[in-house]
Amino acid sequence: MPAPLIADLEAREILDSRGNPTIEVDCILSDGTMGRASVPSGASTGKYEACELRDGDPKRFLGQGVLKAVKNVNTTIRRRLVGMIATNQYRIDQALIELDPTANKGKLGANAILGTSLSVCRAASITAGICVYRFLGGAGTMVLPTPLLNVINGGAHSSNNLDVQEYMVVPAGFPTFREALRAAAETYRHLKNLLHDTGKPTSVGDEGGFAPMFRDHEEPLEYIERAVTKAGYRLGDQIFIALDPASSEFYRKGLYHFRTPKPHSMSSDELIDLYESWIKKFPIISIEDGLAQNDRTGWKKLTERLGSRVQLVGDDIFVTNTNRLKQGIRDGIANAVLIKPNQVGTVSETLDCVKVATDSGYRTVISHRSGETSDHFIADLAVAANSGQIKTGAPCRSERVTKYNRLIRIEEDDVLRFAGLQTLKR
Repeated sequence: MPAPLIADLEAREILDSRGNPTIEVDCILSDGTMGRASVPSGASTGKYEACELRDGDPKRFLGQGVLKAVKNVNTTIRRRLVGMIATNQYRIDQALIELDPTANKGKLGANAILGTSLSVCRAASITAGICVYRFLGGAGTMVLPTPLLNVINGGAHSSNNLDVQEYMVVPAGFPTFREALRAAAETYRHLKNLLHDTGKPTSVGDEGGFAPMFRDHEEPLEYIERAVTKAGYRLGDQIFIALDPASSEFYRKGLYHFRTPKPHSMSSDELIDLYESWIKKFPIISIEDGLAQNDRTGWKKLTERLGSRVQLVGDDIFVTNTNRLKQGIRDGIANAVLIKPNQVGTVSETLDCVKVATDSGYRTVISHRSGETSDHFIADLAVAANSGQIKTGAPCRSERVTKYNRLIRIEEDDVLRFAGLQTLKR
């Protein structure tokens, strides 16, 4: 039977979870198979990320339209990829990179390139009669990831007074993914009740976490502690806490500027002291972007002081870029990397970054973006890569829950071990 070829590509402009335009791509193969994928978008973005091509026309979606990216798929990319063997993901992605050799994929747009790469991958897996995670991971796929669920939103993901962007619960002390997710969902419900009972609004931010005003940055930790107890679980044994300060967002002129509890600034050393004080009080197991993307000296200090005690995840400083990650490894910065396909642009480059991290003893956390779609590709990616960790928001809002539900189905269909604490404990 001849190998299936790419017969057509068709892109369109759709909306993401924030109501902003994004791109969706259909890949149609010569045997009639169709694979569809859509691309997320971040609000808190690193300056070194690949370029998300936007139209800039203020008369359409306040300049956020993606018709240029759509056109690039339907013309330039389509002409190059039609007729290529669909199941050779690496070759497809190399062709995309050759079409746009710019360092940040600014010519065609990383959104156009990623939408194509994802849709071809999905179509190829369908025609092969296997799931995406097996298509990409093969027989080496063994682990279901531990979820990191963002239950309190701050920073760029909300309009409250929190500078710290994400407070996450990590249900790592359970035997299965399904039980872990249930514990997190129950904790989330008890957190909602606690907030309501103390007069705080329970509206949610971009990633489904609650976003009321707080006394200071420690009060959310106290609420989470109480919610876990109310739900009948053991904090520090069954459920842990993770943070994503997204500190590049409040870093200016060498200092970290906080609004809460009152306007004040801190040096890198003072911010590390603050994190250390929280670690002593609460079972914090992971801190992402604890320092800013340009504060490399501070990052090294952070890693030296806390790297043996907690997972330190680099997002903005690495942006799923193998060269930036290799430099960070050489410099002794962080001990884990956040993996976001839309930061780099293709499936192959994403997997390359995972391999570099894993080969160097760094952990990987597969991640969504704040502007998401109903596409659950990253759930399969986390399993394919044996990442052991995934963060995709609160157990709330369908664009977040669809990823968790996909993992429930994978657990039901396959014999895979739940990662649990294995990839988190220092």
